Parts: sequence; structure tokens; C-alpha cells
Amino acid sequence: MPRTNIYIDGFNLYYGSLKRTPYKWLNVEKLCQLMLPTDLIQSIKFFTANVSARPHDLHLPIRQQIYFRALKTIPNLTLIYGHFLTHSVPMILTGSDPIQRVWVDKTEEKGSDVNLAAHLLHDGFKGLFDTAVIIKHSVLNYAA
Repeated sequence: MPRTNIYIDGFNLYYGSLKRTPYKWLNVEKLCQLMLPTDLIQSIKFFTANVSARPHDLHLPIRQQIYFRALKTIPNLTLIYGHFLTHSVPMILTGSDPIQRVWVDKTEEKGSDVNLAAHLLHDGFKGLFDTAVIIKHSVLNYAA
């Protein structure tokens, strides 16, 4: 039975596969067990960042924290946090004639990809798994 570690890019998984579905409350432990029924899933690392409230969705951080609390009930799951950066960028206002530029606050999640790669390399160097599975977006990347 291969020792398997799972590395999940939480934001890519959510925005690429779950956001507009009824499966936002995905049980990642069950997903891993169904995908790899003959493997010993010894570690699930979930890479994410804390969101902030938005004018159109003031309860976004509350819902995220409820999901994180649910994830924390999975004994072999660890949450690893990145962060967000917000900066203003000029953009063209769609449909404006003459063309108008407006400043838009753009928020980007940072650190999850680097954290995931660092943990994967560190765990592999230490010999902590036989198989590593990366879950992001709707595509699964598999390396044995």
C-alpha cells in the first residue's frame, strides 16, 4: 500500500471546479479516498488564504471560516496559509465612448503555489511519501 500525500491548491480548486456548483462543501478526505482506494493517505495539505469581506458579499469570510473549521475535523489535514495582495490598476471602462480609463482594485492570492511547491519538495526530500498527488482546478496532477 503506497504512502500517499495530497497537496491541494484550495483557491484553484474552488474557483476552477466548485464555485458555481452545489459541491462547495467538498469533503476532500472522501475525495482522496475515492480517488486512491488502495493508497494509505497519510497527509492532506490544503493551501489557501483568508478572504476579506466584499461590498457585495459581507459574509464571505464567515462562510470561509465555517468551511475551514469543517476541514480542521479531518485528522490528517493541515491548512497552510498564503495571503492576499491588493493593488490598483488602470482598466478601460467597457462600452465607454470615448474610451475612459478607471482605477480598479485588483486582489490576488499569493503564496499558495510557492507554499505547495516547497512542502512537496521538502516532504519528497525527507522521503515522507511514495506517491504525491496535487489537486488544483479540475485537473489532477499525479506523480509516483
